[in-house]
Amino acid sequence: MSFRWYFEFSFDICRQDKVNEYIKQITMVNQNLVSDLNKQADSANLVGMLENVAKQFPGKAVFTTSLGIEDQAITDMIFSNNLDIKVVTLDTGRLFEETYKVFNRTIEKYGKTIHVYFPKNDSVEKMVTEKGPLSFYLSLENRKECCNIRKVEPLGRALEGMECWITGLRASQSDNRHDLDFFVWDAGFKLIKCNPLLHWSLEDCQKYVKEKNVPYNVLHDRGFVSIGCAPCTRAIQPGEDFRAGRWWWESNSKKECGLHTHEE
Repeated sequence: MSFRWYFEFSFDICRQDKVNEYIKQITMVNQNLVSDLNKQADSANLVGMLENVAKQFPGKAVFTTSLGIEDQAITDMIFSNNLDIKVVTLDTGRLFEETYKVFNRTIEKYGKTIHVYFPKNDSVEKMVTEKGPLSFYLSLENRKECCNIRKVEPLGRALEGMECWITGLRASQSDNRHDLDFFVWDAGFKLIKCNPLLHWSLEDCQKYVKEKNVPYNVLHDRGFVSIGCAPCTRAIQPGEDFRAGRWWWESNSKKECGLHTHEE
């Protein structure tokens, strides 16, 4: 073992230790900020909550919309109040026609920009060439691969450089979301996540879009409550779980695509 190799090896370890310590300190600072934001959060004034986000994170706040009814309510709050929050959506290439129609009606109504992120074409081409267009039905691993390529990777690009990510998550959507707070630290994407609709019910969302005349996906009128990619979404029956219409052929997964699985 040469002295130079030992020196470089020791330097790399020290450098990595410093990086890890820096990340730990940044995480602690942001955890404290999360705590402060939760203390300031007012569930009776969601526009005020979003205004505070825009002020706390100028040019660094982003809202990701799937164009579902929850996200349409938040889009209306942002656009109607001209908040400095970037609105983006992920086009997986497998969306319903009805989803594209509500997308178009939304930009027509507000005259605002919704930034679109697509999956990387080479990754999609490779997956479909090797496994076919319906590989996600064959195994949980295949389905997660497809979600990662079409949704998680584009989301990572959409969140680059951002410090606060606003979502339409609601506590009643699934057991995995019962313990959420208005603000949480997302350890995977290394930013703060804001969930303004946390304590809203589906009926609250329906009432909001009706009273505000917000464009919404007509599939909601046909029993679709959680709308994603067309091959992976179906209507639910009365009494079924909210997430029963997503990846219904799976029995033992947590029914998540990977976008919202990093909270700590």
